[in-house]
Amino acid sequence: MKEKIHPKYEIVTVSCTCGNKFQTRSTLCRDIKLEICSACHPFFTGKQKLIDTVGSLAKFERRYKKTGGKTVRRKPKVKAAPKKKERVKKQPTKKKKTDLEEDIEETEE
Repeated sequence: MKEKIHPKYEIVTVSCTCGNKFQTRSTLCRDIKLEICSACHPFFTGKQKLIDTVGSLAKFERRYKKTGGKTVRRKPKVKAAPKKKERVKKQPTKKKKTDLEEDIEETEE
């Protein structure tokens, strides 16, 4: 192998928001922070868990408290019928003759 062309491959600590920490090797050369890992992911644990993505769970709970758990039917929005545009036929325009075409006509006469 050639020397000095490969990145450093060092031991780094990986930490998750659930508190799980483990060590691995990486070329990143700094500690890695994860939001979800194999210790807390539902696929690996077999437990169903709600993961709040950008406040969507808090938004749902806020709406649920307003209605008291009852289903609320909203009125459908009425869309206005699109206006039909009248097509205006364009008048055919006369083609302007170029200097070359004028010269050809003069020579033909």
